[in-house]
Amino acid sequence: MKLTEFFLTELDREVERSRRALEQVPEGKYDWKPHDKSMIFGYLADMVATMPSWVVMAITQDELDVAPADGSKMKQTPKETSDALLKALDKAAADARSALEKTSDEHLMTSWRLLAGGKVVMETPRQEVIQDTINHWAHHRGQMTVYLRLMGAKVPALYGPSADDNTFQ
Repeated sequence: MKLTEFFLTELDREVERSRRALEQVPEGKYDWKPHDKSMIFGYLADMVATMPSWVVMAITQDELDVAPADGSKMKQTPKETSDALLKALDKAAADARSALEKTSDEHLMTSWRLLAGGKVVMETPRQEVIQDTINHWAHHRGQMTVYLRLMGAKVPALYGPSADDNTFQ
């Protein structure tokens, strides 16, 4: 199996799992967090919705500086409803699918760099960045389901049944 085919299959599986989690996002909880040191729920849900855009970046850009010298930061418009999050997921997933369909396994083996203040903090093949992105996405989706439980929202079945959803998916 080609890497591009593998990642397209993984993308499809993870999009559906993310969709089920994002469908449960309650309104009015954007700023909620379980602890002072925790990230706010809205930011976490936004990451789950938009993380496929990182796949696009790994394919189409050669590097990302997370702390550019000019002090600029990426800003995202808060998505405060489940519907807005699902629309963001659909767009990010479609863009990731398109990028994967247009690239080659050879390109995925080329180097990609993560910088902080212009200094290289990681340099690795693009395919590793994409695999790490998918793992990171699953991690934050799992974190999000804990937040859902703590807020009293339903937790969907993702890798098997949950207390709220006894389907095995």
